[in-house]
Amino acid sequence: MKSTTNLLTTTVLAALLTVSAGAHANARPARAKPQKPAAASAAEVSELRAQIQELKTLVTAQQQAQQKTGADVQAARAAAQTAAAHAQALQVQADNEIKTIPTQVKTALAAAKPKPGWESSTTVSGRMYYDLTDIQQKKDGAKVPATGANLDIKRFYIGVDHKFSDTYSANVTTDVAYVAADGLTQVYLKKAYLQAKYSDALTVRLGASDLPWVPFAEEVYGYRFVENTVADKDKFATSADWGAHALGKLGKVSYAVSLVNGAGYKNPTRSKDMDIEARVSTAFDGVTLGAGVYSGKLGKAVQNVATYHTANRVNLIAAYGNAKFKVGAEYFAAENWANVTTVASDKSDGVSVFGNFNFTPQISAFGRYDSVKPSKTINPQEKEGYFNLGLNYEPAKTVDFALVYKRDAVDNGSLATSNGTIGGIHKGTYDELGLFGQLRW
Repeated sequence: MKSTTNLLTTTVLAALLTVSAGAHANARPARAKPQKPAAASAAEVSELRAQIQELKTLVTAQQQAQQKTGADVQAARAAAQTAAAHAQALQVQADNEIKTIPTQVKTALAAAKPKPGWESSTTVSGRMYYDLTDIQQKKDGAKVPATGANLDIKRFYIGVDHKFSDTYSANVTTDVAYVAADGLTQVYLKKAYLQAKYSDALTVRLGASDLPWVPFAEEVYGYRFVENTVADKDKFATSADWGAHALGKLGKVSYAVSLVNGAGYKNPTRSKDMDIEARVSTAFDGVTLGAGVYSGKLGKAVQNVATYHTANRVNLIAAYGNAKFKVGAEYFAAENWANVTTVASDKSDGVSVFGNFNFTPQISAFGRYDSVKPSKTINPQEKEGYFNLGLNYEPAKTVDFALVYKRDAVDNGSLATSNGTIGGIHKGTYDELGLFGQLRW
């Protein structure tokens, strides 16, 4: 707008200068001329006025145009601001909707995904003990069965665990074993229980389940696939039974107590009385200590059968170990274990010392020695001496291969063991050499 005004001012000044120059020219001494030039000057002024008016009109038009342009610019700016605000609102809305997409996707997937069946809360496990060995068994110097070489499946467990909730679950475990006395392979229910775990301090089981002592001692010993622990080997204890069981852990102290029928998991016999077994243990800084008791009629208190004694047993175990080695000892003392239904009473005891040395995480050497007095009152001359020596290779945490030699000797009597009945009038021996192993999953 300023440039237009300046143009107009310049034009007016130029016209005024032209008129002034004409006036000065007319003031000079004039010759005798006609009066026409004055008329021409008036015409020029008129024409100049017309030009000035035309310039004013042009300036006005330009000013109006500029005002209109300014209004359009402001309108455009306002529209742009409105559009920007709308775009920002849309962006915020889009961001909020994007944030909800994961939840929507999860909801959609959850709706589309089929509901988990019982199998999603069920696990199947297994364990097998086997050996490929040569046995030389003698009774009073003469060879007797089970002399010979063979591949034996000592134990084959299949376990099914099902979880109903964080508190309630169930377990069924079968036990497949060869019974030499019958010459048959038999299948048992070793475990079949309903469990309620209320806390680490209290778990309750109803049915056939692990007893407090033998499974605990097996874990401390570590070589169950080679041999049962001392009380279990000589039939002064068993690993599972039917009844009610409670177990838990309070800090570093663990406990277990079972009220059972007493005849073992293979024989769920109903009897007049129920037996009790309990154990308390602790583990700290590589040290493991445990103590257990048992008292009852061993399932023999049935109708029309007289029982004269109660079978009692005390168990103790102590061990120390680290990444390189372990040493330990187990002791038991029993009363009337074989004399519940006899007038005569008897006592038994035994001790087992064991240890292993780990050359590498996969290779270890191990050994064990047991000394047992099966009948201290009725036949005090009877005694058992057992030992094993072996070299174990563990290529995986679920697989063991062990080259083992073991010998069991019973003097002045016969003793039922996990390797069969050993002994004679004077002496019975059992020597076994070969490969022992276990497979777990």
